Amino acid sequence: MEKLLGVLSVQDNKEQGLTMQLLDALSLSFNTRLKWFAMCVVSGIFSILGTQLLWLPGGIKLFEVFYTFGYTAALASTCFLMGPMKQLKKMFETMRLLPTIIILLCLVLTPCTAFWWHKKGLAILFCILQFLLTTWYSLPYIPYARVVVIECCSSLLS
Repeated sequence: MEKLLGVLSVQDNKEQGLTMQLLDALSLSFNTRLKWFAMCVVSGIFSILGTQLLWLPGGIKLFEVFYTFGYTAALASTCFLMGPMKQLKKMFETMRLLPTIIILLCLVLTPCTAFWWHKKGLAILFCILQFLLTTWYSLPYIPYARVVVIECCSSLLS
């Protein structure tokens, strides 16, 4: 916070430009990034709690609120580890483009099932799709993981 106040104050630092001062002030330390990452991951547990609410009478709306909040928090957690711009660039790389688009589409359609369409089956389908696509999206972060999964699936189907 002190860095941000120093940038916004009238003090003139001749060694760094204004843009560099602002970027430096807005950057988070590694320790802070890890704390926020952990908080977002723990908040992601709400998506699991939301699944339990689905089976209560009228619980589809509560399910949607908890599930969407938890899933969004889990997605945001990676932004704290690598930064939001780097995360967005990685999300829209060629290898992850299709899963990213479908995940975001499911994230929009899942509330529609709860608040307008009132279809539990569709809500569950969108949640399963989000889980599978998030797994597929995450595999390239692990060396050779996609190749192993493709090989395993093709051997099971043969």
